[in-house]
Amino acid sequence: MRVFNCGHCAHLVFFDSVQCLHCGSALAFLPDALTMAALAPAFRDGPGLWRRLGGGGALPDGGRRYRMCCNQTEQACNFAVPADDPAVLCASCRQTRVLPDLSDAANLGRCKQIEAAKRQLFYTLACLGLEPAPGRSGPVFEFLADLPGGPAILTGHNNGTITLNVSEADDGERACRRIALGEPYRTLIGHLRHESGHFYWSPLVRDGGCIDAFRRLFGDERQDYAAALDAHYAKGSAAGDWSEQYVSAYAAAHPWEDWAETWAHYLHMIDLLETAASYQVGITVPAPQSALRHQVVDPFAAPRPAFLDMVRQWVPLTLMLNSLNRSLGQSDAYPFALSSGAIDKLRFVHDLVSVSRQARDAGR
Repeated sequence: MRVFNCGHCAHLVFFDSVQCLHCGSALAFLPDALTMAALAPAFRDGPGLWRRLGGGGALPDGGRRYRMCCNQTEQACNFAVPADDPAVLCASCRQTRVLPDLSDAANLGRCKQIEAAKRQLFYTLACLGLEPAPGRSGPVFEFLADLPGGPAILTGHNNGTITLNVSEADDGERACRRIALGEPYRTLIGHLRHESGHFYWSPLVRDGGCIDAFRRLFGDERQDYAAALDAHYAKGSAAGDWSEQYVSAYAAAHPWEDWAETWAHYLHMIDLLETAASYQVGITVPAPQSALRHQVVDPFAAPRPAFLDMVRQWVPLTLMLNSLNRSLGQSDAYPFALSSGAIDKLRFVHDLVSVSRQARDAGR
């Protein structure tokens, strides 16, 4: 996620900011423009309307008016809605169809964290040209809590709906599950990225005419899914050597999970590279004879960098990230090592996303 600048005073602001700490301007993210904007009340145009500010109070977009997402009242969203849009919820919040009992303060706090992660996912998918898209809907979300005597809520995807157990927003609960399942990485954004991969498998792979290429690389998804997962969990820590072909041990369970784990990993890569590029990060990897310098390039900038160029930047970037974490006594933020087999699958995802984006741009 890149950093932004206040449109009014150019001070540094962030994706989750609601006010510029330098000039005091109200801030909101504009999904239609994919940017943070400084806003001023537009009382003359109607109640609850805001206008976008530029330097010196100019109107950089011709004076388009916005309303705040109605979830702003709970301090649960900082997205804005164009004034001519009849929806009261922003493009991200309207995707959530089911919520737990929000009169429970714990559930409200959990859902705020989950929605923040979902907005981050929305941004990345939108930058990739996947969402929002004319004529194509994105996934819908159900955030549910376990109830006494009720069935256990499982995180997963089914027919376009992504379900997440809100207990995943509790750090202690998530850490326990990470240890119990032998996972080195488990986060809210990781869950949402993984499950979005299941959603996009259908339009990009199955409906995109790429099923044969997928099966050659990932395997045949028609094998029994439930039996494959049972076998994976039965093996536990004795899952075998998966690292030569997969990004994670869970990816080895079934071709669908391989795809979803690879998809999530690709989104990890895109997001971290964009963040580093926005800070103009350049990395020199120490070497006995000749040090190598890598300048991180924004994956969304034109012309878009080639996949292998992103990988060349990714490896030293994650080495530095882990080294910084260790210097603070923390575990590796990126506990992975990409094999050539995993890179081939990441390239497959990259190519599908690129073709989809080009087709969408050509249809505009």
